[in-house]
Amino acid sequence: MASTDKLFLRALKGEKTERPPIWLMRQAGRYLPEYLETRAKSKNFLHFCYSPDLAEEVTLQPLRRYGFDAAILFADILTIPDALGQKVEFVKGEGPKLEAIRDMDGLSKLSLDGIHDHLAPVYETVSRLSKSIPSSTALIGFAGAPWTNATYMVEGEGSKNYETIRLIAYQDPDFFQSLIDMLVEATAGYLIKQIEAGAEAVQIFDSWAGVLPEDQFDRWVIAPNKEITRRIKEAYPDIPVLGFPRGAGPLYKKFVLETGVDGISIDQTVPLDWAAKELQPLCCVQGNLDNLCVVAGGEQMEVQVQKILDTLSDGPFIFNLGHGIVPQTPPENVARVVEMVQNYKK
Repeated sequence: MASTDKLFLRALKGEKTERPPIWLMRQAGRYLPEYLETRAKSKNFLHFCYSPDLAEEVTLQPLRRYGFDAAILFADILTIPDALGQKVEFVKGEGPKLEAIRDMDGLSKLSLDGIHDHLAPVYETVSRLSKSIPSSTALIGFAGAPWTNATYMVEGEGSKNYETIRLIAYQDPDFFQSLIDMLVEATAGYLIKQIEAGAEAVQIFDSWAGVLPEDQFDRWVIAPNKEITRRIKEAYPDIPVLGFPRGAGPLYKKFVLETGVDGISIDQTVPLDWAAKELQPLCCVQGNLDNLCVVAGGEQMEVQVQKILDTLSDGPFIFNLGHGIVPQTPPENVARVVEMVQNYKK
C-alpha cells in the first residue's frame, strides 16, 4: 500500500516538498561495478529481466549506494513485444534486434493471450521489491509507450531517423492503428498488474515521441498515453502516473493537458523557466539534468544542478536526468548530485 509520507509520492500529489526527491533514470545500470557483476550471472539480457533474484538485486544496488527516494523496477520496455510473441534478442554491441512487423500479416502472428503468464516473473520482482526497499523509498513500475515500442517492432532495431515506421504510419494507418491498439491493451494491463504487485507509481517512457509532427504526435503519442492513463486511473485512481514524451518540446504542455498524467518528465532541452511557468502549475515536473553533464562532473555539473534546483523547487518537483544514466558515468559524480539535492535548501 502506498505510504503518503514518501517524498516522491508527495511531490507527485502536487506538494512542494521540503527538498526535492531524487531518483535517476537507469540508476540500476552498467556504470555500477556491482551491476556488471550481477549481470554476468544471466545467460542473456531478457533472461536477466525475467530473473526475479537478479532483477531485485540490481534494483536495490543504487539504493544502497545513494539512498534515492524512489526505486524503479529493473526490466526493459521490450518485454511487451516479447510477451506478444515477437522474436526479440539483444545482440552484444548492437542492441535489440526484432523480427520486424510491417503489415497485418505480421500483426496476426502476435497475441494478447497469455501475456501476463509470460510477464509473471516481472510481477514477482515488483512484489519482492515492495517488501525489500526501504520504508521511505517509493516503488515505480514502468513500461514503454505504444509509439516507442512500435518503433522497435516495425524498424526491427533501434533507429536514428525512424523513416520506416513514420512512412508506414502515413501509408498504412489502419495497420498501424491496429498495432497501437494492441500495445495500448498490453501496456495498460502490464502497468495495472505491476500496481497490483506493489508499484506505488508508474512511468510511461515514450522515448522517441520527439520525431513526430504535431498531428502524428496527437494520434500516436497523446491518444495512446491518454487511454493507458485512463485505464490505470479507472482501476487505481490514487496511483500517480508519470509521462515522458522525450523530445516533445512545446508539445509537452499539450501532452500534460490532454493525457491527465500526474507528473511530466522533461528532457534536457526544455528551458527551465518555461517548465516552471507552463508545466508546474499543471502537474509535478521531473527532470532534467543532461546525462552527459554527470559524465563530465566538476564545477559545470554543480552549476547545472544548482540552477535546476533553484528554478523548479518552488513547485512540485522531482530531480532527475533528461534521459538515463550512460555507462561511462563515474559513480562518484552521481554521489555528488545526490548530495547536492538531498542537502538543498532554498
